[in-house]
Amino acid sequence: MTNAETISKLNNALSTLIKAYEELQDENNNLKSRINELEDEVLELEAAKEDLEKNVDEFKNHTQEDKSNISSMLGKIESILNRKIGDSTPSSSTATKVEDKKEEEEVKEEPNILNTNPNSFENVLQKEEVKEESNSNKIDLNRMASLLNGFNH
Repeated sequence: MTNAETISKLNNALSTLIKAYEELQDENNNLKSRINELEDEVLELEAAKEDLEKNVDEFKNHTQEDKSNISSMLGKIESILNRKIGDSTPSSSTATKVEDKKEEEEVKEEPNILNTNPNSFENVLQKEEVKEESNSNKIDLNRMASLLNGFNH
């Protein structure tokens, strides 16, 4: 082997190394830019996460406030209902018994008031009026209790 051949082979090897080095540099630069893009995305996602955590905390606070407001409103409603019921009757069971007895007496008295024909139009209207009057004066305690229970759930 001569010096010219050795120089030629070394020159080819050096060219190949330079070419490979340039390709690796390009690939390295592309990877660095991709890393920078991903770091920017991570920062954006962390900022979005913090915003979402703040929103969740705000919603929790609002939920707690709403629960306490609803509880206080229910307490006020219950106290108002208890006051009205307590003022009008001594106890709800006694009041119900008294109202049931009044209804029975009214129903017993109805035939005396009405005409002899129980199916006449006037008799039916009078019966309905008597029932509506007695029902309008009652407080439906069961309905009130179910409404209040609906608020609690």
